[in-house]
Amino acid sequence: MNIVVLVKYVPDATGDRRFEPDSTVDRDGVDGLLSELDEYAVEQALRIKEARDDEEIVVTALTVGPDDAEDALRKALQMGADNAVHVSDEAIAGSDAIATSLVLAEAVKKAGGGAIPDLVITGMASTDGGMGVVPAMLAERLAVPQVTLASAMETQGDRVRIRRDGDTATELISATMPLLLSVTDQSGEARYPSFKGIMAAKKKPLQTWDLSDLGVDESLVGLDASRTTVAATAARPPRTVGEIVKDEDGSGAAALADFLASNKFI
Repeated sequence: MNIVVLVKYVPDATGDRRFEPDSTVDRDGVDGLLSELDEYAVEQALRIKEARDDEEIVVTALTVGPDDAEDALRKALQMGADNAVHVSDEAIAGSDAIATSLVLAEAVKKAGGGAIPDLVITGMASTDGGMGVVPAMLAERLAVPQVTLASAMETQGDRVRIRRDGDTATELISATMPLLLSVTDQSGEARYPSFKGIMAAKKKPLQTWDLSDLGVDESLVGLDASRTTVAATAARPPRTVGEIVKDEDGSGAAALADFLASNKFI
């Protein structure tokens, strides 16, 4: 079985994130790391491999990003992925979800040796963009079924079964491989790399591809080719002092209700 896990190198959410003059995220002026939501995808791939230890299963971590994105792949390798692929090309910078899904689709097929891997696993969204649409776009480009937003999953033979927990209902979904699977942060806590895993990762293969390796025309990606753009950005306003509602004469509940209603919280 061939499993490809998509991971992303994102700015540290605890850092001071900024935008470039062209409204793209400043990825050089802040520390980056493997997206926490993608760690759950790596974890599920490794659990499948461990549960089906009677099969030959190869887990490949794949990312698209700048040079520093290699750090995200190193983390995936330390967790237990077998090899990694880094798609790096300056022409990709500024690509929106649509253009990014094109690059990912071609990279996934190349990682599968020209064929669609049995499983493509992603997180539910990226912590920098937060759009959550790339998995569906990628499944469309690969022409495979998508079972998305899995909070629990299992595999049996060539089938994958998931549980999707929504606000009003829980769905049970099953599909046959090859398919695309996205998992939520409820799917199972991601493991920490062990010392043995960290040392082993140094010897695992990590390939670097550019657009020419994928056969993707530069005119189809990048900021100018993107169909969606950021119109404007603004710094988050500083926090203000909260309002204290006192209940000295028994009117606190009514005052609190009025405050919530005036701010359209209720």
